[in-house]
Amino acid sequence: MKYRPTTNFPQCNQIHRRSFLADLGFGVTGMALSTLLGQENLTQAAGTQSSDPTKGPHFTPKAKSVIWVFLSGGYSQMETFDPKPELNKYGGKTFSDTIYPDPFKDPRYRERARSVVMVKREHSKIMPMQVGFKKHGESGIEITDWWPHLATCVDDISFVRSMYTTDNDHAAEFQIHHGRHKLDQKQPVVGSWLSYGLGSLNKNLPEYVFLGSYTDSRVKENFNPNYLGPKYMGVELSLDPKNPLPFGARPRTILEQEQANQYAFINELNQLSAVEYPSDEKLRARINSYELAYRMQSSVPEVLDMTEETKETQSLYGIDDKETAVYGRRLLAARRLAERGVRYTQVYLSGYGEWDSHQKLKENHKRSCKRVDKPIAGLLKDLKRRGMWNDTVVVFCTEFGRTPAVEVRGSSTKMPSGRDHHPHGFTVWFAGAGIKQGHVHGATDELGFHAVESPHYVTDIHATLYRLLGLDQHRLDIPGRKRLEIDYGKPILDIIT
Repeated sequence: MKYRPTTNFPQCNQIHRRSFLADLGFGVTGMALSTLLGQENLTQAAGTQSSDPTKGPHFTPKAKSVIWVFLSGGYSQMETFDPKPELNKYGGKTFSDTIYPDPFKDPRYRERARSVVMVKREHSKIMPMQVGFKKHGESGIEITDWWPHLATCVDDISFVRSMYTTDNDHAAEFQIHHGRHKLDQKQPVVGSWLSYGLGSLNKNLPEYVFLGSYTDSRVKENFNPNYLGPKYMGVELSLDPKNPLPFGARPRTILEQEQANQYAFINELNQLSAVEYPSDEKLRARINSYELAYRMQSSVPEVLDMTEETKETQSLYGIDDKETAVYGRRLLAARRLAERGVRYTQVYLSGYGEWDSHQKLKENHKRSCKRVDKPIAGLLKDLKRRGMWNDTVVVFCTEFGRTPAVEVRGSSTKMPSGRDHHPHGFTVWFAGAGIKQGHVHGATDELGFHAVESPHYVTDIHATLYRLLGLDQHRLDIPGRKRLEIDYGKPILDIIT
């Protein structure tokens, strides 16, 4: 055997022994962090980023916090917030039987929809409205009869009846949060951008929280920071009082001081790695996450302890009713988080696809509206009475609307009773800080098909929030990450005071 003299040069693909040992510790603590926060898959997908921007608004903000309420599946604009009596007039007829132009021949039909799953959605037989509607409040805004509690709040709300998106499949759910079609390069979600641009109001709580339960793992795309990195990911909190912080509770077998010592030791290892890799954004995120997770163990249980609330407040949200209790708890938790300085709370209010009424729309929408109506009205009333109206903005939205025509796909044995996906025109609404009250912006055509007056793509919702929180969306950018102009969106100025 030949003698091979040793050298001081690094071996193993040019990795120094010191770096290897640092990496070993780094990997162990990384695995611990993944377990702690339950983010093992998404942290691996995060890219690099430039240094953080100067935290804080670019100009005087009108709001401090956002509560984003999302209803999965696509509620019908006609049976919720954009009544169309012409549907009743022409019910059972085709579009060619009406006095209006054929919406499928409108150039906007091709411009505003891209299919991933090639399914023909050109249903032509008009379906009447499945519910009545009335004017409410001093503003006289019309909404349907399935929202009796929210109807008492119309004078506080700005309805945007002219939204559109471009995905006519359920990836539109994720598109409304990050702004890109499924076939295009993804972007960070709006909550991550706000967290990135503004930083924290409370060092003991996350900047961005996700509340809700889901069975489809794709829902995690709704709070994915993408290339901003794991530091800006939404933190999932549970409303289980026995386990409000999944993967983060201190085991009963470990004393508080023991855990404090463990965190201190892990932090020392991370700091050693930080010396070796001063520009590693993932490492900085890992350190920050450990420190935050430790502080959250005491702060989160208090925030999510609903027993602190009066019976009157719990009733306001419908927590005393089995039918509305789950939805009410989520919205009350969102208020408590915003009250304590969480910048952005994303409330996944309904189960995945709950509003996707391809069949039995009347039965399904009526049930779902009843579950949500009192809790969301309760949130608005509670924000006003607690003095949070001028600090908090509420967004209420879904992924797309439903077709004015009855859906005829599927088994021929089924009696058509639902509406299909419809990206061409739907309604969202805003309320709270900096928002006009008792206002309607934009419109769909007489049959509720196309957004024709002041149409807005989904990133205009994002841009409106950036404006309200004092951010210039064009300054929220990462060198080397090219964004399209549509990614930035344009604020809906007509609804801003």
